[in-house]
Amino acid sequence: MLVLFRSLLYLYPVAFRIEYGEEMLAVLSDVHAEVQRKRLVTRVILYAREASGLFLGALQEQMRMIFPSQGFQRRLTMRSEFRFPKATVALMTIILLAVIMTIEKAKAISESVPHANPSVGPIQPAYITIVPTFLIVFAGVCVCGALLWAVLFAFHRSGVQRLSDLDPSAAPRSRTGLLG
Repeated sequence: MLVLFRSLLYLYPVAFRIEYGEEMLAVLSDVHAEVQRKRLVTRVILYAREASGLFLGALQEQMRMIFPSQGFQRRLTMRSEFRFPKATVALMTIILLAVIMTIEKAKAISESVPHANPSVGPIQPAYITIVPTFLIVFAGVCVCGALLWAVLFAFHRSGVQRLSDLDPSAAPRSRTGLLG
C-alpha cells in the first residue's frame, strides 16, 4: 500500500510535494503500521479512504495551481471559522425578545394571582421595563458597530493596512532630485 500512496503523491504539484511529501509519507507509513493489526475489512476501508483523500487532495492542489483565484479556492477549502447566516442575528434577537416578553407576562400572571388560591381575576398588563432598555442597548450597540465598521472601512480605503509592510530598517532614500 505504501507504493500506491507514494505513487499518488506524484499527482501533487512539485512545490507541494517538496514541501509536504516527506511528512505525508511518514504519516501514511505510521497509519499503515498501525492498521496492520486490524481486520481485513477495516484495512480495506482505511486504505480506500486514504487513497481517495490523496487523489482528491492532489486534484485540489492542481486546480489551485491552474486557477489561483480566491473564488475557486474558497469553494474547495474548508474553513475553520464558525460562520452564521446573516439572518441569524436578527432571528436570535427576535427569539430573545419573545423570551423576555414571556417572562414579563409570567410575572404579571404571578402577581395577579393571590397566594390563597381563590378564583383568578383579570390579569393586569405588566409594565415592561426590560424590553425598552434592551432595545436602547441594542440600538446603541448597532450604532457603535456601524461607526466602527465605517472607521475600519475608511482605514482600509486609505491604505493604512499597508503600513505593516514598511521596513523601518531599510536604508533611507536620498533626497537629491534631478537638480541635486
